[in-house]
Amino acid sequence: MTSTQTDKGKILIVDDEATAVENLAHVCRKEGHEVTSRTTGIGALEVLEQHQFDLIITDLRMEKVDGMAILKRVKSTDPETAVILITGYATFDSAVKAMKAGAFHYIAKPFRLDEVREVVRNALEMVRLKRENRLLKERLANSRDASHIITQDAVMLRLLEMAQQIAPTNTNVLISGESGTGKELLARFIHDQSNRSDRTFQALNCGALQKELLANELFGHEKGAYTGATESRIGLIEATNGGTLFLDEIAEMSLSMQVKLLRVIQEREVQRLGATKSTPVDIRLIAATHQDLRNEVAAGRFRRDLYYRLDVVGLRLPPLAQRRGDVPLLAYHFLRKHASRMGRTVDDIDPATMVALLDYNYPGNIRELENIIERGVALAQENLLTINNLPTTLSDHVMQIAQEKTVHRLPTLVEREAEYIRYVLESCEENRTRAAKILGIDRVSLWRKLKKYGLEEEQDSGQVQTGEKF
Repeated sequence: MTSTQTDKGKILIVDDEATAVENLAHVCRKEGHEVTSRTTGIGALEVLEQHQFDLIITDLRMEKVDGMAILKRVKSTDPETAVILITGYATFDSAVKAMKAGAFHYIAKPFRLDEVREVVRNALEMVRLKRENRLLKERLANSRDASHIITQDAVMLRLLEMAQQIAPTNTNVLISGESGTGKELLARFIHDQSNRSDRTFQALNCGALQKELLANELFGHEKGAYTGATESRIGLIEATNGGTLFLDEIAEMSLSMQVKLLRVIQEREVQRLGATKSTPVDIRLIAATHQDLRNEVAAGRFRRDLYYRLDVVGLRLPPLAQRRGDVPLLAYHFLRKHASRMGRTVDDIDPATMVALLDYNYPGNIRELENIIERGVALAQENLLTINNLPTTLSDHVMQIAQEKTVHRLPTLVEREAEYIRYVLESCEENRTRAAKILGIDRVSLWRKLKKYGLEEEQDSGQVQTGEKF
């Protein structure tokens, strides 16, 4: 992919191996980025005092100032800057520690240059989206009724960007997504960003009430409309006049109720049960469902005309399993929230527990994650949430991870040598003279090792790129 002007970024590369710095810098410059490089952590901290970067690519293990120190320094001063850690000593604990500290990605050596290119593109796209949403988040943070949507996921940030764009309009919105993904939170987000933010926001779950109760709740009634109606009562539609009405699980609404709702949308007026006249209303309607309304329309369970009235702008929330990078952010958010509410001192999650949280599939999505953390806070004995505080489903999962890690076969020295030779060749873009020099052997010895490890055949497979020479 050729970089466009908006894709350009300022990148700092830090590695105590000069060759690694040179190779990474070459790749990034070819993508059109502005690159600064340093071969020590101290040098990196010095340049960070003078300049701001979009992305930092740093080796993890360096003398005096390592990659984690650089990561913590960057996140403390410019949280929007992305940091990619590269290491030849990847472990579960170091990966979890890096993600907890805010790393965008964690790459283990040996790596392919194509992998680096792709991760750099994704990181810079993330930075762009974060900075575009900065004012939006600041407004939410300063608003008493702000809806806090916590994410660093690229798909979610694009969705929020679209939500922000359509918020000032009066267009209807249909939010879809699995249960527990935060559909009502997104609806409140749209309301808080709209011109109606100072008016009421009303929410109703259409699947929680029977047909007659739902009609009464939405439309209200006049005195004497039915037995027991001793006084008039306005419904939610009238009560929301000037504001936003959120109807969750809209697919559960009966066909007869759908007709009445369609009339409200088309005529912009509502008629109470038992009334002879209609009342004008001005509402912004946001509907949500965990079902596919197109399938419901095809099956005759949902009116096609109402579907098109609702789905003017469609927003689909991804399940939590598709945005695992948000799990640590959400977990620590819920940890602070429930620890504060319960008056507990729990303020951290141990690495093994975070591994389990990251690997779990969350059929209940964000709601399930919050329940897990709330339970953990309640059961924690000290200030650390541990595996013993998790539900059985997750604690069993951690044991399985530990067993797999224990029985995992360590690579032999021969295998490690083959991997390192492949890594050096890829870093040198298949320049064997340069690779042999880095390896400390002559070209003939390198050729013999390539034949021995079956890498000679791999060179000719077309999988490596030879067009980039240094």
